[in-house]
Amino acid sequence: MKTAIFQVVKPGLQTMVQDLGREGYQVYGISPSGAMDRVSMQIANILAGNEAGEAVLEIAFVGPELEALNDITMAICGGDFSPKVDGRDVPLWKSFLLRKGQLLSIGPCRRGARTYVAVAGGFEVPKVLGSKSTFLSSGFGGFEGRALKKGDVLFGSSMIRTPFKALHPKLIPQYSKDINVRVILGPHEAMFREESIRKFFSEKYVITPQSNRMGYQLKGPKLEHIEGSDIISDPIPFGGIQVPASGQPIILMADRQTTGGYTRIGTVISVDLPLIAQAVPDTNITFTTVKIEKAQRLYLEQRRLLKHLSLAAK
Repeated sequence: MKTAIFQVVKPGLQTMVQDLGREGYQVYGISPSGAMDRVSMQIANILAGNEAGEAVLEIAFVGPELEALNDITMAICGGDFSPKVDGRDVPLWKSFLLRKGQLLSIGPCRRGARTYVAVAGGFEVPKVLGSKSTFLSSGFGGFEGRALKKGDVLFGSSMIRTPFKALHPKLIPQYSKDINVRVILGPHEAMFREESIRKFFSEKYVITPQSNRMGYQLKGPKLEHIEGSDIISDPIPFGGIQVPASGQPIILMADRQTTGGYTRIGTVISVDLPLIAQAVPDTNITFTTVKIEKAQRLYLEQRRLLKHLSLAAK
């Protein structure tokens, strides 16, 4: 039964409903959206007793204050935002019970850039094109197509699930301001000078403050094209790395445009996308090239791990 579970006391910088995104609509010009760090999102759901793809709250940089309107089983996974209940620390990567009337406060990020709040039974918002995800720039999905505001009331099912679950400490990711990201080269590597490809995989880039859910703009050695940066527009994958005429790479993220007319030097492999999603401005990035076969193997290993966690939590 639909139940009021949270009232927003403070909204935070950007708090909104996300799930795994709406696939299959890029052909119509609709971005997939969805969680930036899909691994943390799924683990939060698993620990809360949900299916891995259930909708959660994605919190960026500075978190909200939420008053519990009913008892709630929940889990918080991702970046460390020093979550507290009535002023007392609560654990990350572990489910716990929030009682009616208690105040959950999620502070500014200490490590990482985003954290995810899952509640048992999920959040009750309408599905739009098969997804509960918020697409901010078009104003649909999630909670009224926008980030949360003071006074908003969130609904769910107020399910109480025990015993509580925790992720093994060895599996908890560590977030750093120096990251190495694996990339599949191409599809337009032939349009770059060989020296530029060498630079891309041997020198350091920095994430600039001009980065958001659409894309992360990088600053570093200029990448030079042989003739020009323009191509006939083609579909853009999550993690595609565009290089416009400026020669500065842009990593396209969850709210990316559906097609693009700039060359792509490579694509971040799926298992490393959470590293980018959790990176704050001024993070240093180096890139390593890998073959697609290794990327596929790593992805399947990650899927097996999530499936194992899901089965173990039941």
